[in-house]
Amino acid sequence: MHRITITLDDQLSDEFEKFRRERGYGNRSEAVRDLIRERLDAERLRASPTGNCLASLTYVYNHHERELAARLTRVHHDHHDMAVSTLHVHLDHHNCMETVVLRGPVDRVQGFANTVITQPGVRHGKLYVLPLKAGSESDIHGGSARPHRHPDLEAIS
Repeated sequence: MHRITITLDDQLSDEFEKFRRERGYGNRSEAVRDLIRERLDAERLRASPTGNCLASLTYVYNHHERELAARLTRVHHDHHDMAVSTLHVHLDHHNCMETVVLRGPVDRVQGFANTVITQPGVRHGKLYVLPLKAGSESDIHGGSARPHRHPDLEAIS
């Protein structure tokens, strides 16, 4: 671990302290580390939008919208190879929320998210993407199970 020193003007320092308190960070170092990680992840995605990622897509929709459930099911089946898990929550008599955990190439994950979010009847949608370390596949293991790989998560480091 390296120690660094930074200088901030009073206004930026005050805004950062407010941010830190509101988010519940116990110390400045962890807040700065998270901000740096977030920015580096965004830069990695911008520089290599075709790399692999883990993502969560959350959206709210009106299940009474004409044929929306069938359209969403069709989109999900068309991308079944990327879906890790789906959570479905009934919010009220008309609205549902779904969160889909996805794994795959960034461009395909983004395409899936765009297709879902732009469906008529989907009211809110947000995709959160964690890039995977470029070109890295590690932790090959098997034992009694089928041998397989787990990608390294750059976002965890």
